[in-house]
Amino acid sequence: MSVIKSFFIAFSIYSKIPMPQFEWEEQNMRYMLCFFPWVGAVIGLVTVIWGWLCRQFAVGPLCFSLIGTAIPLLITGGFHMDGFVDTMDAYHSYQDREGKLTILKDSHIGAFAVIMLALYYLIYAGAYSEIGELRSLMVVGGGFVLSRSMSGIGIVRFRPARKDGLLSLFADSAQKKRVGIALYVQFLLCAGVMLAADLWTGILALSAAGVCFVYYRYRSYKEFGGITGDTAGYFVAVCEAAIVIAAAVGSRI
Repeated sequence: MSVIKSFFIAFSIYSKIPMPQFEWEEQNMRYMLCFFPWVGAVIGLVTVIWGWLCRQFAVGPLCFSLIGTAIPLLITGGFHMDGFVDTMDAYHSYQDREGKLTILKDSHIGAFAVIMLALYYLIYAGAYSEIGELRSLMVVGGGFVLSRSMSGIGIVRFRPARKDGLLSLFADSAQKKRVGIALYVQFLLCAGVMLAADLWTGILALSAAGVCFVYYRYRSYKEFGGITGDTAGYFVAVCEAAIVIAAAVGSRI
């Protein structure tokens, strides 16, 4: 029963899809991270269906790219982008570690966050418009699963910057070995699907995701002494953008 509750809690936290509500008790959250990539699977499925419909009905590139860019926001409610903007404010504050961690807790958005958010979506939508093949879009769809699998692995394996944050609660509540194995399996399966959909685009996307993951760990440890819930969301956002750019390049090879 706790596994079923973990599934519903994962979708309740990481998506706007209506789900039954359960208490955030330790036993109910034990396997929540196992289902984190499943939210990405829903986004990926909707993304591929949207791309297929656009090709069937000759939808223009502007509509294709803008709605495609909006799909993750509509399904997640911008959950990970909140972490992205908070992290951008902290990175550009040039304060000491404690000051940056305080900024991560601040609910207000600063000028640097606004600038970087606008830049992020300009690049994302621009790259999305260059995805010309459905198989490349399938790689992008797989990327939503991949980014969440890698983010979950980071939550389980990386050092938390704070002992009292929400991310620490998730990591401590998780049965780390089992959850870690589940996430690694999902990562490998997703990588295989991406390579099967389009070999060269898949290689580019996986390489881009790997670079983002290494950079995420390095920057988080350097700036904050570990990862937080906000930096985990930041990684998901950056990784997805990198995969979209890789798919755009792959479509032109």
